[in-house]
Amino acid sequence: MVDILAASQQAASQQVKSNEKTDESLRTLAAISTAHWVSHFHIFVLPMLFPFLKVQLGVGYIELGFALTVFAVTSGLTQAPIGYLADRIGARKILLMGLTLGGFALIMLGLHLSYPWLIASAVLLGLANSVYHPADYAILSAHMNEARMGRAFSIHTFAGFLGGAVAPAIVAALVAMVGGHGTLIAAGAVGPIVALALLVVGIPDASAADRQNSGEETPQQKVVTPALIVLTIFFMLLSLSNAGIGNFGVVALISGYGASFSSANIALTAFLGASAIGVLAGGFLADHTRRHGQVAAACFAINAAIVFMIATINLPSPLLMAAMASAGFLGGVIAPSRDMLVRNAAPPGAAGRAFGIVSTGFNIGGIISPLLFGWIMDQNLPHWVFGASVVFMILTVVLALVTERGPHDSSATPDARSRSLIPDSQ
Repeated sequence: MVDILAASQQAASQQVKSNEKTDESLRTLAAISTAHWVSHFHIFVLPMLFPFLKVQLGVGYIELGFALTVFAVTSGLTQAPIGYLADRIGARKILLMGLTLGGFALIMLGLHLSYPWLIASAVLLGLANSVYHPADYAILSAHMNEARMGRAFSIHTFAGFLGGAVAPAIVAALVAMVGGHGTLIAAGAVGPIVALALLVVGIPDASAADRQNSGEETPQQKVVTPALIVLTIFFMLLSLSNAGIGNFGVVALISGYGASFSSANIALTAFLGASAIGVLAGGFLADHTRRHGQVAAACFAINAAIVFMIATINLPSPLLMAAMASAGFLGGVIAPSRDMLVRNAAPPGAAGRAFGIVSTGFNIGGIISPLLFGWIMDQNLPHWVFGASVVFMILTVVLALVTERGPHDSSATPDARSRSLIPDSQ
């Protein structure tokens, strides 16, 4: 009888601990996802204000695109070092600093609006942006349930996509209420506010010191592997395929398709909002399939056909919204699998550095795309904003298929498969 009572008490204690761990994981996921929402929201603030900035600063789209290139160069150069810092001194400190710095950059631009301040703000925003992927994924990789890691990544990515999706509507509403200067200040204030909220919640950390304290061995391993190089190129092509639509879609629809400012923003919101929904669907795929390369190829092949239709046909407004939403959904589906590939390819204890390295691919795309699409708009070729996106989508499909060409070794262990180059690209 005593044994039965002891066993019952032990089971109850284990259940309480399990519930506490689940609650902590959910709280951590919610906090990190909120920070990711801010990062994507801040990314879209400047592009959504291009019409206002063009008039106020008296510059062309290529000058505005140059500011985005400065943002991407800064983020690209600092992404890997920030990942190293996140692994060494703690991802939590890095994340809080990024939120505060990004907000400060927009607030200062709103207070001192000029082209030099725009470039300075782009530098600070780029440095702040380099924080999120290394810090976020290091914390999530260390504290989320392994069996639900794909869905945790999908929720995190969904929050980021959602931040970008609502940015056009929020910016438009703020411009109507407080003007362009007030919009920059209000959007910037979100960063420090969320940083303070994360301090109150008390998010966990992920660093080398934590692993040593927990008794985990983290031997030095080579981080720059062939798998991560391939994934970096893949990330670059993903960035190029989406950047034109995300950053110049509104102005392209207005100048080339006769859309109003509000309808163009609604179309972009449909694209970005559907991307966020697609990410959630992709989270279940990431936990239940290894054939990520084929999923990516299929989604982007259909995407290329849809965007090609947008580029060549002046669709009625309802069909344009549907096409943009469909393209966004398919683009979002692959995101969680993409993140799982990076995590599987990362050496133990190096998630921050691995995500910092591959995220540089996004930044390389970000360096090229603003100048390219800004030049396209200055040449009065708005349809080619979508046409060039099609070209990059096709290249993305080709890379996905090339990395899928190797045979599957069903006898390999999951860990071995996750460490080899060909499966890592699947």
